Amino acid sequence: MTEVELTVNGRVVRETVEPRLLLTDFLRHRLGLTGTHVGCEHGVCGACTVLLDGVSVRGCCLLAIQADGSRVETVESLAESGPLTELQESFRRHHALQCGFCTPGILMAATDLLSRGRPTRAEIADMLSGHLCRCTGYTPIVDAIEACVDRDGSA
Repeated sequence: MTEVELTVNGRVVRETVEPRLLLTDFLRHRLGLTGTHVGCEHGVCGACTVLLDGVSVRGCCLLAIQADGSRVETVESLAESGPLTELQESFRRHHALQCGFCTPGILMAATDLLSRGRPTRAEIADMLSGHLCRCTGYTPIVDAIEACVDRDGSA
């Protein structure tokens, strides 16, 4: 067993974990943060995407001990106790979700992408190439993310 300490959605968490415990399992089963979905468990589908120190990563490809000392943000951090974020509202407005299984991972990857500047439609589509969505056909998702790009130079 190994002790880890990380900040999850702004809260410091200290736990003793098996060294082989995946970050997704830690978040879902230890912390009850079930918004991080587990799909393929190979890093292909993107459903498990979280932010690690502000950068989107696949939670199913990381061990909890690899996140020791880091800041982890899950989809639950986006609108913990208030209104939807601009990105979430845009997903609603553009009908960018149907079953919703892929949505948390896409929201987290899009949050990272938007934080780095003004992505083009092609860059948004490229980011989405790492996410599997079986319902929307991706166009509404691209539209929703693109609508959040501030035309004045910030996201």
